[in-house]
Amino acid sequence: MITGVIIDDEANNIDNLQALLRLHCPEVTIVGTANNADKGKKLIMDTLPDLVFLDIQMPKQTGFDMLLSLPSYNFEIIFVTAFDQYGIQAIKFAAIDYLLKPIKIPELIEAVKKVIDKTAVKKNNLRLENLMEYLEQSRKNENRRIALPSAKEIRFIATDQITRCVSSNNYTTFYLANAEEIVVSKPIYEYEELLKDYGFIRCHQSHLVNKSYIKSIVKDEGGYLLMDDLSQIPISRQKREQLKDALRLS
Repeated sequence: MITGVIIDDEANNIDNLQALLRLHCPEVTIVGTANNADKGKKLIMDTLPDLVFLDIQMPKQTGFDMLLSLPSYNFEIIFVTAFDQYGIQAIKFAAIDYLLKPIKIPELIEAVKKVIDKTAVKKNNLRLENLMEYLEQSRKNENRRIALPSAKEIRFIATDQITRCVSSNNYTTFYLANAEEIVVSKPIYEYEELLKDYGFIRCHQSHLVNKSYIKSIVKDEGGYLLMDDLSQIPISRQKREQLKDALRLS
């Protein structure tokens, strides 16, 4: 059994989630609810839950604002929110679970199962700390770390240390500046969206490159990118104009 709290400004959303949890996730005992960020912060500090269900968009303070005000994060978290591009982008950077409203029962069951598994082996949530770092850095326009979940661990890598990404079916291999490789079981298009604002260019269906590591554009043999590590990255015909625009070539 794990303890949980629900923080959402709409009472019907709280009631609905409680009902779904009673029916489909009896392993979770809800020990309290709150309808705004201030009450939510006090609830968390008073009950010390294992799991927090948190809405992002609330009056006066967002769910992120509340998290930034907490002294520590000794709990797992599942965001329950309507679609919000900024919010979802931040959550994906930290590899944290979220549920879109209206809640789908299979997704709720799967998210709770993950939390139960994580809680058993890891109380200190590094992914949530990474989310807080992301939010703090977004105010300073600094380099950010992205969470890369591999088969054995979750690695936190600064975006400027990633030289390129290569896809193979539903897997993506990240190549780092120190010659290390990390394989993640997610398709490359998810990372194209997350990394587009950090100097990454999709030059081919299977390749996403950090333009800071491009050594030259070679025009022979149909054209390819020569990277600083001397790897040769193909350029698809469909991506040539987009690549020129990104590199500001005439």
